[in-house]
Amino acid sequence: MDDATLPAVLAGPLLRRLAPDRLVLWLAASRPLALTLALTPAGEGTRRLSLNDHCRRVPVGRHAWLHLIDLPLATPLPTDTLIAYDLRLRDTERHHEGEDERGIADWGDHLLDAEGELPAFVLAGRHHRLLHGSCRKPHHDGGDGLVRAEAWLAEHREVPEERPAWLLMTGDQIYADDVAGPMLVAIHALIRRLGLFDESLEGAVVADSRALHGEAAHYYARESLLPDVKSSENLRERFFGGVRKPVFTSANAHNHLATFAEMVAMYLLVWSPTPWELIEVATPALDDKHAALFTEQHAVIERFVAGLPAAARLLARLPTLMIFDDHDITDDWNLTADWERTAYGHPFSRRIIGNALLGYLLFQGWGNAPEHLAEPLDECARLLQDAMANDGWLDGDALDAVIRRLLRFEGWEYQIPGDPPLVVLDTRTRRWRSERSPKRPSGLMDWEALSEFQQALLHHRSVIIVSPAPMFGVKLIEVVQKIFTLAGRPLLVDAENWMAHRGAASVLLNIFRHSRTPGNYVILSGDVHYSFAYDIQIRQRRHGPRLWQITSSGIKNAFPDTLLDWFDRLNRWLYAPWSPLNWFTKRRRLAITPRDPDRAKAGERLWNGSGIGLVDFDTQGRPHAIRQLDARGFDVSFPPAAQDDA
Repeated sequence: MDDATLPAVLAGPLLRRLAPDRLVLWLAASRPLALTLALTPAGEGTRRLSLNDHCRRVPVGRHAWLHLIDLPLATPLPTDTLIAYDLRLRDTERHHEGEDERGIADWGDHLLDAEGELPAFVLAGRHHRLLHGSCRKPHHDGGDGLVRAEAWLAEHREVPEERPAWLLMTGDQIYADDVAGPMLVAIHALIRRLGLFDESLEGAVVADSRALHGEAAHYYARESLLPDVKSSENLRERFFGGVRKPVFTSANAHNHLATFAEMVAMYLLVWSPTPWELIEVATPALDDKHAALFTEQHAVIERFVAGLPAAARLLARLPTLMIFDDHDITDDWNLTADWERTAYGHPFSRRIIGNALLGYLLFQGWGNAPEHLAEPLDECARLLQDAMANDGWLDGDALDAVIRRLLRFEGWEYQIPGDPPLVVLDTRTRRWRSERSPKRPSGLMDWEALSEFQQALLHHRSVIIVSPAPMFGVKLIEVVQKIFTLAGRPLLVDAENWMAHRGAASVLLNIFRHSRTPGNYVILSGDVHYSFAYDIQIRQRRHGPRLWQITSSGIKNAFPDTLLDWFDRLNRWLYAPWSPLNWFTKRRRLAITPRDPDRAKAGERLWNGSGIGLVDFDTQGRPHAIRQLDARGFDVSFPPAAQDDA
């Protein structure tokens, strides 16, 4: 296949870690490119900066190259100013001297705004406004919060101070474990079109990825690909999610992604409209039941694809930070010590988890803190360069070795200096395993990680904390999760919350009660597929701290309406301020005041519907406006409530 027939740019640019003296950008291309960045701050001339010495080109396929750009700036850029930019490119191997560079208008006109203007970004002087959300499932039949955010941004495009300082994507940016049939067909078509790297598979019933992407694709039945041996029974049930979940939404893991190539293709297809122009989504041979499901999902996916130009425009205009949650890897990732033993104890499931984590490193993690991820990126890059030299085949032993080291890596969390600083937590890979039973939920962070978290809070008057799962959630739902845990079935209800592990909960609450943490702390979370906001104070403490739990979920996902309504009502009744049940919770020393959404029915505290959160902060780091930009085209506000505990 000749890559000359492919568009030069497949996805991006994505703006990642930006500062006045440093620009981090991500781009996917069909071949290595020579890049020049033209920056034009408002009222100034244009700066032309060659990126070639600051761009790492990493192959992920025969015709797919990631361009990881980390550009230091000798002359800092201004803050709170619109900075238009153009990313101009040439092919590194085929361009001729004097050949014209092509700019965004030539190769990515979907990135231009409605007026035909180039993208522009703003480097905020302080963290005055943030967009945040999680859980973007392409085949959820609802709007896309990124599309809604782009429409909001377009309305405010000429006013620099209106721009959010960051877009925070707080988990489940992809659903590697829950993929629609049409999306999996598209993934396999893109793998073939781009020649994404192949791999051998140990422990599976197929020999290699080519079989898995072709005749053995097993649409809607991938759990059948596990080896048919007695020892794999638990693995089938726990890893591939064949378990029914009677309380929450069912896990549909029948199209679980498995190979590195599938992870790469998934990211390209959820971030850019361009890959969809290279493929056709043909209906595979299916039985009547799955053929009907395929048709239904295909209509939803087509609506998702129609919104991708807007999503790409947003990612090209707002600096974006990301952190994983379970669906970026697999459902219930590291939920219990027993889950870890089962999943990591089999070569195929370990490979699946490792491939997803490699995808996260290259597509999400690196752009958050390139300096912290230099070592794992170096190892990954060597593996991928060797695959390019080996006719597009990953060395199985080398891949497994990289995965083993990546699974032990500590350093996914990161901090962003600013006013107030951002502290982004890894609540997945440094867990506090239950001392009581390996089947009980692990704490979301172990003692050492929590100690590091406390150090990050000290001496700051205010901090914005990103915790993928809410630190302070809905009490009734947490009680339901505890009941299932006591019954030995934590996997049935995703029983992972901060209060589920006694040690982790105690340390977390002590951190906020400590006399040296007297400031304002805003916790931004997602995960749960509904949105809410709480004001929180420590009982019997006259001088702080003050906390706010603000949850926005999902970007493209939602909770079953009727079920959430019942949970909301029962929670208000059972845990009203006068209820003695409050004294049986670990948070009894906290006064928690919910904020009612202004568009909700009387008494409702949980907002259900796809969208994205928007929070404004005052100069003390306190949220003075909390909104949900609903994907249906309207805003939902969470005004302060009357002071009644809940």
